[in-house]
Amino acid sequence: MKPLQTYRKRTQELVCVYICISLMVLNLGLILRHFRFERISNVVVAAIFGILTADFGSGLVHWGADTWGSVDLPIVGKNFLRPFREHHIDPTSITRHDFIETNGDNFMVALPILGKLAWNFFTRTNAEIQQDYAISAYLFLCSIFIALTNQIHKWSHTYWGLPRWVLFLQNHHIILPRRHHRIHHVAPHETYFCITTGWLNWPLEKIKFWSTLEAIIELSTGHKPRADDLKWAQKRA
Repeated sequence: MKPLQTYRKRTQELVCVYICISLMVLNLGLILRHFRFERISNVVVAAIFGILTADFGSGLVHWGADTWGSVDLPIVGKNFLRPFREHHIDPTSITRHDFIETNGDNFMVALPILGKLAWNFFTRTNAEIQQDYAISAYLFLCSIFIALTNQIHKWSHTYWGLPRWVLFLQNHHIILPRRHHRIHHVAPHETYFCITTGWLNWPLEKIKFWSTLEAIIELSTGHKPRADDLKWAQKRA
């Protein structure tokens, strides 16, 4: 990447991270302020669905980038697909990225959700906020886990120096465990694509979700899944 492009990219990542963290703190305060104990069951269910949505989204993006397209495609190939393909060759490269580089893009994706959530809290009446409180909990947890997906993924490839609280979350499968994620890194990288919590990996594999989707796309388009990934990996090797 050229120096000017690198500078612009770094600036974009810094701005997104700082704004996103500010919105996280703001929304957390607003959610706690409007919390009512009698709604706790609805809130817990909504929050869990928010986490599951983030996990499924991470799997869908990961599956798409691993399975389809070529690294030679203009713009998309170099900037989006290539990092996923390189990660299969050097899985620990992600651990050499600092916090800003690791999380800048995902924090940017979470920004619109957090921004809309804050807007709702400030512009709606208390009655309206209470009526949609479960939806707010869903959006908040979904956005938090979307923002932290790359950090969680990075931790799943880090084998020393992790804080005890991260190890606790991994060991209790609250976030993506390291041993669980290793399954994806067995060639040809055709399973266990969800990298936020990994909760959906087993059920999606059980119902053959990804392989069925691939078969439908191959039948419709004639393109074989992971053909470019395997060819590119052999060329790199």
